[in-house]
Amino acid sequence: MKALPGLLALLLALMLLSPMTALAANDGFSAVYTYNYDYWGEIRESPNAYRADQVVFSGTLGLETPMRKPQSLYVRGEDVYVCDTGNNRILQLHRQDGAFTLTRIIDAAAGAEPEGFDAPSDVFVAEDGALYVADTNHNRVVMMDRDLNFVREYVKPVDATFEQNLSFLPNKIVVDTAGRVYVLSTNVNKGLVKYEADGTFTGFIGANKVKYDLWDYIWKAFLSTREQRAQQASFVPTEYENICIDAEGFIYATNAVFSEYDLKSDVAKPIRRLNGIGNDILIKNGKYPPIGDLLWVEGSLDYGPSKFKDITVLDDDIYVAVDRTHGRLFGYDAQGILLWAFGTKGNHVGAFLSAVSVEHMGRDLMVLDEDECSITVFTPTDYGNLIYRANDEYLRGLYDASADTWREVMRMNANYDPAFIGIGRALLREENYAEAMEYFKMAHDRVNYGRAYRYYRKESAERSIGWIVAVIAALLIVPLVLGRIKKMKMEVEADERRRAAGFKP
Repeated sequence: MKALPGLLALLLALMLLSPMTALAANDGFSAVYTYNYDYWGEIRESPNAYRADQVVFSGTLGLETPMRKPQSLYVRGEDVYVCDTGNNRILQLHRQDGAFTLTRIIDAAAGAEPEGFDAPSDVFVAEDGALYVADTNHNRVVMMDRDLNFVREYVKPVDATFEQNLSFLPNKIVVDTAGRVYVLSTNVNKGLVKYEADGTFTGFIGANKVKYDLWDYIWKAFLSTREQRAQQASFVPTEYENICIDAEGFIYATNAVFSEYDLKSDVAKPIRRLNGIGNDILIKNGKYPPIGDLLWVEGSLDYGPSKFKDITVLDDDIYVAVDRTHGRLFGYDAQGILLWAFGTKGNHVGAFLSAVSVEHMGRDLMVLDEDECSITVFTPTDYGNLIYRANDEYLRGLYDASADTWREVMRMNANYDPAFIGIGRALLREENYAEAMEYFKMAHDRVNYGRAYRYYRKESAERSIGWIVAVIAALLIVPLVLGRIKKMKMEVEADERRRAAGFKP
């Protein structure tokens, strides 16, 4: 009976942490439950930003051999590429009018040695149709042309910076517009392995910072024996979980190895945006950094903090990350402000047993489930499209239109802080600082409120500068004029006195 209070506490925590359990299964494919967090970190329900539109299975595609442990999705135009890892192949699908058809099965690179794949874990398709496959168990990244002819391979670097006793196990890949290849290798902890377009290894970028316990460091450095040091693990950075590249060539990376106590202080940085030299330049102007759920059970594996398995970036700089802990999708704008969250773990529509990859086609989202061997397609609702439209109008400089669209969002969800912030930002761009301050105040956005206040104070000072100059001038000139008049008056009176006394001028 002593364990009962603890059990009740756990059940209460799970109720608080699992808002997705309210998913209405009787509403068919449209049932998705959406929420957000307010300034105080409390869950606030909202209209659905997305609806589950369809679920694609092996049978849907007419596959004779069903998918087995698929690991990754990639979208190029209207084509969807699926890494069917367990079957050593890539499935190329075409989506038209919402329907998926299988166009080809890619299981070999003609002219490569060997030609077939062994546990391919990721695929990338360039604009010219060239395909890159992370052929994990063959220790290479294979490049093919659009007709699947072998072009080149990217293998373990023969370089002093790469430990030669380690196997090269490419897990995730991205390629920039210049053809440079960035590889996330399972057992490499120096960041992303970078190759030039011709296959030349040029180093590592974006290594995670080393984290260690001070006592462990002292023990290893000064107190332990040589044999003990040999048996201890080195203090090395951890590798990333997944990567993707945006339209500007910046790499987004997710990191799932961190201390949960470092999340809200922005030490963990589970989402990063890496520039060309590997520095994190992700903007974080929200009250909390982009970490997924703000509530979790401490020390719990199944109900702990969000751990992002994959991420995708839309054309308007909104990025969406899928959380493997709770099976949820989190959407953030370019300022790092949470727009919406939805999803759950389960085997019903809109839920996942093991979500491993997320991609987008336009504004539609696709989530790959490795256990269900399925792709769930989510399409935005009217509410979700309004959020996208408001964000897009702001980015295009249509600030009046953006503010009006955010007001439409507010009519659908009056407790939506991003709408207040969006209106405030639009007013700020229009130099309507006083009104912008009011909206930022309602959203408890101290950073933007401070920015608007500085502009407001500067504008007020500029409007008052004329009066200030006039007053200063008056204070300086009037006494001089009065003094001069007084002096002239005294001279006139003195002259009159001299005349009266008979003195000639």
